[in-house]
Amino acid sequence: MTHTLVQSATRTHIIGFDKPFTIIGERINPTGRKKLAAEMQAGNFDTVIADALAQMQAGAHILDVNAGVTAVNPNESEPPLMKKTLEVVMSVTDLPLCIDSSVSSALKMGLETAKGRPLVNSVTGEEEKLEAILPLVAKYNVPVVAISNDETGISEDPDVRFEVAKKIVQRAADHGIKPEDIVVDPLVMPIGAMGTAGQQVFRLVRRLREELKVNTTCGASNISFGMPNRRALTGYFLAMAASHGMTSAIMNPMHDEDMHAIFGANVLNGTDAHCKFWNNKFRDMAAPRPASAAPGEVAPTADDIAARRAARESRRRR
Repeated sequence: MTHTLVQSATRTHIIGFDKPFTIIGERINPTGRKKLAAEMQAGNFDTVIADALAQMQAGAHILDVNAGVTAVNPNESEPPLMKKTLEVVMSVTDLPLCIDSSVSSALKMGLETAKGRPLVNSVTGEEEKLEAILPLVAKYNVPVVAISNDETGISEDPDVRFEVAKKIVQRAADHGIKPEDIVVDPLVMPIGAMGTAGQQVFRLVRRLREELKVNTTCGASNISFGMPNRRALTGYFLAMAASHGMTSAIMNPMHDEDMHAIFGANVLNGTDAHCKFWNNKFRDMAAPRPASAAPGEVAPTADDIAARRAARESRRRR
């Protein structure tokens, strides 16, 4: 059984086919968040701290940390900011971390700073990235996210994306990196732009699990980009992806619809033993039904009762 071990100084988390779905919190990332980027550049980490604590409270197992606040001189600006951001996050939570950067010097700084065994996000099939990042992964003995694109970009053909993933796994083996330390992102296309995007991912996940024996992840919200009612669609996707063998996702744990879909998938896939987590979380959430209520009838709230009383008084006055 493939188990990917991710650790902080005090906690161990396992990503695996036989384990509950792993939630990698995505919020500590200034990409597309101008306010957060400006705060981080100014040395203000209040939002970083709030996001770390909120994601931990919401049920994240691993926290993704990205410090890419600017495209200007990232090789100089990003490593020290990555170091500081990781130190701040580790000061308020002991969750395992995912060091997220496309800049190899920032990844190196992150690996020198993070305690335990963090996940590295990421390496692609591009030769330059393979040569820069795989030696780091091997040196620090950490797991890595492998993204299924190369110099040609992201292929719309899922078979091509599988071959890129296979190439990364084979090249990683040359550095002594085992398949269990590779978590493949098969790349999720927006369903609004490509109607077969869901089917492609499900097929890819099954192949990656059965043929390469690797765990998988994705940027969950990509599937619903540009679509109405995104939360519901993303939740359905996550549950279906888990049923096809996906073992983790980089996502926002603050969205209840997404989280509830994952909790349900854990129950139905048998990774929430005896439905223990589901029962503990939801047993006390339902409002008690009054004895006079018929089966299936929703119990009235205090506001409902007050509104009905006011209506009766109004009718009497007339």
